[in-house]
Amino acid sequence: MKQPLHDYMRVGIVHFMAYPFAMSGEGPIADSVAKIVCDEFFESIEVTHVDVPDEHERVKNLLATSGVRVGFGAQPFILRGKLDLNSPDPEKRQQAIDILKGAVDQAYAFGARKFGFLSGPRPQAKEQQEKALELLAESITEIGRYAQSKGDLMLSLETFDDSTDKRALIGSNRLAVELAQEVRKSVPSFGLMIDLSHLPMQTETIHEALHVSADYINHAHIGTCVINDPTDPAFGDKHPYFGHPKGECKVPEVREFLRGLLENGYLVEDAADRNIVAFEVQPLGEQTSEAVIADAKRTLREAWRTL
Repeated sequence: MKQPLHDYMRVGIVHFMAYPFAMSGEGPIADSVAKIVCDEFFESIEVTHVDVPDEHERVKNLLATSGVRVGFGAQPFILRGKLDLNSPDPEKRQQAIDILKGAVDQAYAFGARKFGFLSGPRPQAKEQQEKALELLAESITEIGRYAQSKGDLMLSLETFDDSTDKRALIGSNRLAVELAQEVRKSVPSFGLMIDLSHLPMQTETIHEALHVSADYINHAHIGTCVINDPTDPAFGDKHPYFGHPKGECKVPEVREFLRGLLENGYLVEDAADRNIVAFEVQPLGEQTSEAVIADAKRTLREAWRTL
């Protein structure tokens, strides 16, 4: 593949994963955002809530003046707050809906065009899963209509694992498509976020996942995971650096993922509006954000060079 990779995609990064302290909404968030938006390699960034007013304004100004495409991640709201959009308890479900509506407001404040989130946990009893799917569709539809009432923010449900770590209801991309078909009846722009690092935990091949989601994918993440050693600190949905010796996804897997995105039409050369492929990686232990980000950039370049 001789054409520059940026001719096909907007390369992005999940800021609050690369700088994990930012998931708290506090700390020197603006300084770390500045490191990303001042790096011309990145044309997209995904941020989450910033709770300190001065810091919020600094981040807002950085995003507005840097020319990057902005996405907003509500995953920390759900995971840290243990929210459940498919809860059978009406009060718990409504609480989750209301909190995510507030997150939608924050997304608009940052000029975000896309809103990422995930389902609630998968019920243990199989007979409860179908009802949970119906409730999730209702919740997303309510949030989607709220978002539509304020602008053109696009909702993107990230598919997770359903049995390894997060144990989310939507851990199968085929099930995610069933959900998307229902939600799109009311929220036509709704789509799915496919993450390379989740596929090994979903026990789906790259081809299977991208083929089944082809008509519904509206966002893509690339990362890796460790699933063959439960004693490893990086085990599960930790998004370690690509060079991790026990990692499932390295250059060959990133290359195959990119090839699949080209084949299903998500990536198109010089498209009028290039789609996003964003890194989801984080430092663990004594690792630094900068080193992990550099490893990710080198991995993507090599995967593209050898495509």
